[in-house]
Amino acid sequence: MPEVKICGITRPADGRVAAQAGATWVGTVLTPGFSRSVDIPTARAVAEAADLPLVILLVDPTLDEAIAAARDTGASVVQLHGREDPDTVARLRAAGPWTVWKAAPVRDAADAEAALDRYGPTADGLLFDGWHEKLPGGTGTRFPWRSLAGIRDRFAPGQRFVAAGGLNADNVAEAVSILRPHVVDASSGVERRVGVKDPARVRGFVRAARLTGGDS
Repeated sequence: MPEVKICGITRPADGRVAAQAGATWVGTVLTPGFSRSVDIPTARAVAEAADLPLVILLVDPTLDEAIAAARDTGASVVQLHGREDPDTVARLRAAGPWTVWKAAPVRDAADAEAALDRYGPTADGLLFDGWHEKLPGGTGTRFPWRSLAGIRDRFAPGQRFVAAGGLNADNVAEAVSILRPHVVDASSGVERRVGVKDPARVRGFVRAARLTGGDS
């Protein structure tokens, strides 16, 4: 069964909701200026309330900023959502006990293949998200699942394929069946309003993701 990440969490209460629903990971956005951005104390509070591994999202941080954020939050995963280069990914991985996932906006199979060619040798995981002209994620935009149906076979052993972008309780089972990702990731699809999770939607998402019995 796929692991489940509930992302864009802004409140400790929603971290508890994710944990009670059976999520594997909780995620917070640390780069300022986005609709779900939080500060380091809030990210730590979310992780403590959930008692789950924390994924922190950063957009184009410097290496020092990323290392400091990972250390200060106790993050298990640093998820990079900007135009970071493979050298930055490799150096960040080497700087601490965390792992690094690189997000890539995907319009078609060629985008996914290009991301794997560029970041596959250095990243612990690649997150494929829906492409948006201006925003790096959290837009509820899907990527074309069927055109990427065999992409998991290109991932190295132990490397995570994370599927994100427009996932919710109504469509995640289809995405899991087609893509066979190691992790599914929801943010806007499990919200009541921006930054506030809906407990029923979170529970429904986790349940639907795992009913398919994927072979992660």
